[in-house]
Amino acid sequence: MTSYIERRAFMAALGAAGLWRFMAHAHEPGAPVIGFLGSEREELFEARLRAFRGGLKEAGFTEGQNAVIEYRWAEGRNDRLPALATDLVNRGVNVIAAGGTPAALAAKAASTTIPIVFATATNPVAVGLAGSLARPGGNSTGVTTFGSEIGPKQLELLQELSPPPRLVALLLNPTNPAMADIESRNALTAAGMLGLQLRVLYASSEPDFAAAFERIRELGAGGLVVGNDLFFNSRLPQLAALTLRHRVPAIHQFREFAAAGGMMSYGGDVAITYRRLGHYAGGILKGERAAELPIQQAIKVEMAINLKTAAAIGVTFPLALISRADDVIE
Repeated sequence: MTSYIERRAFMAALGAAGLWRFMAHAHEPGAPVIGFLGSEREELFEARLRAFRGGLKEAGFTEGQNAVIEYRWAEGRNDRLPALATDLVNRGVNVIAAGGTPAALAAKAASTTIPIVFATATNPVAVGLAGSLARPGGNSTGVTTFGSEIGPKQLELLQELSPPPRLVALLLNPTNPAMADIESRNALTAAGMLGLQLRVLYASSEPDFAAAFERIRELGAGGLVVGNDLFFNSRLPQLAALTLRHRVPAIHQFREFAAAGGMMSYGGDVAITYRRLGHYAGGILKGERAAELPIQQAIKVEMAINLKTAAAIGVTFPLALISRADDVIE
């Protein structure tokens, strides 16, 4: 017979290691199933998942009660996404939620019938995810931050620093070509108009960071734009620490970069994006059609600057730029 102490120990272990998973499957029979397809490891998606579940709950669905979420994680390997997407299709999920452009493209290639909702930083029409923003057509819709379009503005902001950079590096992920191609093309055009030299560097694994920053040192780059890619977005504290260590004035889309010690951020809010993704997933479970749901655009753009980091790496923000910032970290 199981003792009282053994039962208490079992419950403690369950709470520490698996209570959430246990509850997630304690759903009502016949509950709809959402397939969540992510490029990264689950722990690196924690904030996004929290926002997604929040939006889903606002739409009337709670994981573990009246909805089930099946997760598939590529763990930083975009080449794994097609097989994971096919697995969700074979599972017969009711809707696929795709985090990032590579996941969305993999889901769309895997099924033309299962509804897909995506969160992407690029123009979904340009990469073939939708026919138009207003009426996507097909089986996919979602939310875009247009993060790939803000690179030119980020270059302009770097140019306002004192001293202004003459050469700027752009860090991209080659395993996300849909984003990398657009970002590099936009940034090269903008750099030419601004009179800046631009060098495109690549990283698709954590060991690649060391080589990229060594190349930045060799080039004598006076600035760095960190591309909008889920591989980078999930490692912002690590990237921020590297920019500080190597004294590189750097900018990224999300505020988390500046909060972690990066010099500056300019772009949309990832929490809002994934909350809206949850809303759309819930709407589709209620019977709305992806083809008729307009792709939402993250309109709010925020700028955060880290004065402590700027001082540590030897650059100065002009007062006019400081006054325009939404968040000043001192």
